[in-house]
Amino acid sequence: MRGFGAEDLIECYARGVFPMAEGRDDPRIYLLDPDERGVLPLEGFHIPRTLRKAVRQDTFDIRFDTAFEAVVAGCAEPAPGREETWINDGILSLYRELFQLGFAHSVESWQDGELAGGLYGVSLGGAFFGESMFSRRTDASKVALVHLVAQLKAGGFILLDTQFTTEHLERFGAITIPREMYHLRLADALKIQTGFPAVPEGMSGAQALQSITQTS
Repeated sequence: MRGFGAEDLIECYARGVFPMAEGRDDPRIYLLDPDERGVLPLEGFHIPRTLRKAVRQDTFDIRFDTAFEAVVAGCAEPAPGREETWINDGILSLYRELFQLGFAHSVESWQDGELAGGLYGVSLGGAFFGESMFSRRTDASKVALVHLVAQLKAGGFILLDTQFTTEHLERFGAITIPREMYHLRLADALKIQTGFPAVPEGMSGAQALQSITQTS
């Protein structure tokens, strides 16, 4: 019997299911469809004042899909409060395949020629499934998140799935909704034809903020 591959994973996302591993050294991959789901409403996205300043000043050079595997590797690095990672070799291989097929994407914050932080996720219809984020410099992943939201709004996306909510994400407006409601929102999102990034040449920080506030 063939193994679980990228096409199977795409079908899982379309059903509202996402993968996770217990740890880096555990080869097993679990498929989750929790009773409650974290989402970040695009129309209610909140940007703290200090972060607005960093975005507006273009503290980081924002790029898309230029260092996907490096971003995933960064997300797998131990960090304060996250000594263990759920990204094992099987997860890395699957997302590498999704990236090659054009479904997985990275938003990268670069500074002084180095990858300072970023995030990655999966785009399907009008839904973006955020997987993980990391920072090596202050605000690097947060600025990447702001640019992600700006791109999603510019492209007509209607769902940003965060899987779970955390105190960190709640600062940006993330909420928890029942599984049944999530599945309804996902079904609506999958009917939409979109592209990511919506503005391939990128946005300045000021343009990203304007894109978010104009449609909020």
